[in-house]
Parts: sequence; structure tokens; C-alpha cells
Amino acid sequence: MLKPAYHRVLLKLSGEALMGKQVYGIDENILAGLSKEILEVASLGVQIALVVGGGNIFRGIGSSRDLKIDRASADYMGMLATIINSMALQGALEGAGLDTRVLSAIEMKAIAEPYIRRRALRHMEKGRVVIFAAGTGNPYFTTDTAAALRAIEINADVILKATKVDGVYDRDPMEDPNAEMFHQLTYMDVLEKKLKVMDTTAISLCMDNGLPIVVFNLTVKGNILKAVTGEKIGTVVHGGK
Repeated sequence: MLKPAYHRVLLKLSGEALMGKQVYGIDENILAGLSKEILEVASLGVQIALVVGGGNIFRGIGSSRDLKIDRASADYMGMLATIINSMALQGALEGAGLDTRVLSAIEMKAIAEPYIRRRALRHMEKGRVVIFAAGTGNPYFTTDTAAALRAIEINADVILKATKVDGVYDRDPMEDPNAEMFHQLTYMDVLEKKLKVMDTTAISLCMDNGLPIVVFNLTVKGNILKAVTGEKIGTVVHGGK
């Protein structure tokens, strides 16, 4: 039987990851595949939390310029997009047989529980998958920062950062086929090289708290399970000790 390398994980998904090959919205096949993989991980006794972005519906910082609205308003709109994605994930996960709770940083009693750290921990201890929605609840902070903050608050062992490429590269592999992938990086490497792993606030939070990050390709079937069981995939960001 497979043995997990971690007891409690936080899986960070971009909103774009839910689109599949669409240009907008949510692909039901992606949701079904994700749910199946998360079910496999949960069956190992791993406690799972998720943070999902909202870029497939509305991207705050980019859209604020296009719509000529202020940054704070655009960021709040982006947070609402994460609520939609979180509810979609909840429905898919519960359809796969997983008990799931959405905890929102913005109070929405009709559709989600308010974020309370102790409540989140209790849900996870009971084997429920917890989805943290609405980022940090504050503008000017990304869902990367929300993921780092929530992971630290719940004492997660690792952040699993799911992307569309195999790991962290020295340059964009979609544009340059000669781009080289890093297998190991320190937090300082990421900051000094300005690598696009997570934003600098999120990396700094992880560095200050010694929280490792595993960056891997979500589009490869089975990679979530491989990451949780400690297989060498993607890029590991750590303190360098």
C-alpha cells in the first residue's frame, strides 16, 4: 500500500487549471479528474485543504485596468470568482464521495461557512476536505499569499502548487523549448532570480515558517498522488538545509 509523505497538505490550484482547453469558465471533465485524484489521496488518510484562484472567471489586477475600476474593487470581484470555483469544486468532490466544506474569508452565510481557524482544523481532523475561498478577504493580496497564509495557519506540512508545466523553469517553457527546469530551489533562489513560483509575499511567508512548496504539473494524471507520496516530481522549494 502507498504511504503518504505528508499528514496534512494544502493544494493550490489556479482558476485557469479548471478551464481545461476552454477559454473561459469551468470544464466538468477537469473537475471530475481532480475529484478522483483527491479521493485517492484522501483514502491514504491525508488531510487535505484547497485554495483555488478565480482567473478563469475574473482576474483582479489585470481586469481593473480594462474595466477602469479601482484595484480594490477588482480584487474583491476576483475573490467572488474564487467562491464560484470553490462551490464547483465542492459539488464535484461530494459527487465523488468526499465530505467537503467551503470556508470563506468574506462572510456568505447562505453558501459557505465563515473562515475560522479552529473550525477548519476540526473539519480536517474529521476527514473532511476544506476549501478556503475568497483569498485572505483583503484586496492587494493574491490567492498565492492566501494559500501560504492558510497553510501556515493550519500547520500544513507542504504546499502543493499545481501548474500547467512540469515545475519551475529558468524561463517560460511555453515560449522557449530550451528552458531548463530546476529540481531543487531555495526560497532565496526564487526571490533573487525572480522566478515565477508564487508572489514574493507568499514566498517570504513560506521562508519565514519553513514551509516547503512542491511545484508540479496538474495536467499529468496521477501527479497529485505522486506528490503526496513523496515521489520526485516537479520542483521542490525549501530552506536549503
